[in-house]
Amino acid sequence: MMNDLKETMDRMEAGIEESQNIYSVRNILSFFFFSLIGVFMFFIPIELNGKNSIPLDHLVTWIRNTIPTVVSYYILVIMVLGAAYPFYSGSWRKSKIDIMLSVLKVLGAAAAVLVLFEVGPKWLLAEDMGPYYFSIVLTPIGVLVPIGSIFLALLVGYGLLEFIGILMQPVMRPVWKTPGRSAIDAVASFVGSYSIGLLITNRIYKEGKYSRREATIIATGFSTVSATFMVVVAKTLDLMEIWNLYFWLTFLVTFIVTAITVRMWPISKIRDDYYTGEGSPEKVIREKRIQHAWQQSMLTAQNAPSLFTNVLSTLKDGVLMAMSILPSVMAIGLLGLILANHTPVFDYLAYLFLPLTWALQIPEPFLAAKAAMINLVDMFLPSLMVVEASLHTRFIVASISISTILFFSALIPCILSTDIPIKMREILALWLIRTVLSLIIVTPLAFLFL
Repeated sequence: MMNDLKETMDRMEAGIEESQNIYSVRNILSFFFFSLIGVFMFFIPIELNGKNSIPLDHLVTWIRNTIPTVVSYYILVIMVLGAAYPFYSGSWRKSKIDIMLSVLKVLGAAAAVLVLFEVGPKWLLAEDMGPYYFSIVLTPIGVLVPIGSIFLALLVGYGLLEFIGILMQPVMRPVWKTPGRSAIDAVASFVGSYSIGLLITNRIYKEGKYSRREATIIATGFSTVSATFMVVVAKTLDLMEIWNLYFWLTFLVTFIVTAITVRMWPISKIRDDYYTGEGSPEKVIREKRIQHAWQQSMLTAQNAPSLFTNVLSTLKDGVLMAMSILPSVMAIGLLGLILANHTPVFDYLAYLFLPLTWALQIPEPFLAAKAAMINLVDMFLPSLMVVEASLHTRFIVASISISTILFFSALIPCILSTDIPIKMREILALWLIRTVLSLIIVTPLAFLFL
């Protein structure tokens, strides 16, 4: 009896000691110091040299402007390594999609060599073809993803993810059927970039904190282009005078569409299994939410690896993702531009959406239908098609370019480069559903507010 009582007292004392340990000065400082650096780099826009953007974007821009030649050759090396890696690892033969993507990566790396050294056919070296993709698309992604991964280790590695996750549970789970911690992914994509959002999603999925279905929802429903790129679209289509209307309506439409798609096939049929087997799903908290959030954040800070180990692990993931993304983006983007600019393929495919755009009474229904179709290739091409169109058509196309999310020139290869097992037919089905829903939702809003 006395022994049992002593054991109980020992366990209680150990529990009290452990509880006190997690609230140590070291854990509290780690949580605030590292998390605040991560928040600052990803989420706090500042104006520098006449440009308003997040510090991470300023850092990437500074690197690109300071050593442009070094950056160009770095991108080329990453692409060549990325093209060779599937054959080195043997992953090229896992499936038909992997075989196709591996071949495309070789073609993309070869095209990059020709573009950088300015040799090859005229169509490839035209300013709106190879050089455009190399400098405007590949270079920002190639620099942003590895550097962003360094600060990502600070953002999600010391308790902030758990703290925000528990606070956001009452919103994220009922509306989007994702853990509260996915709110960080959504914000990271809008203020940073889809590549950063996917880097966060992939890391958390591999840690077993997202199920396969949750990771699919986040990758295909939250990983949209950044607000910075929305400015480029708005400037191209002369919408800056109504920027706030464009931004907030597009933001609203994007997340309404995601809330609908999570309740439809194919997402509704994806299983909730975990990369790590059992996984570490987010515990649902119903009371004392702030107290639980603080406790979980301190436990994470207590169990976090050393700063060097954490950063090195995330940097490795970032470099591997950049290697996988860049050659695919180059090949698929160029193929899409060739089809869009030199063939009538998208004129024929536009008839898929024409009945819908005509029924919605969009002023230029065929142009809007073609823009919606070509959005599958690249999110910026639709804007270039409707520059001379009416205000309503420009606004609608600008909005669906963002809310549709999925496009082959960058995001789809990014998703396929992660460890999230999403099938190509699921991606294409989601793109079609998101396009139809986006048109149906944004069109009446455009007529109402413009």
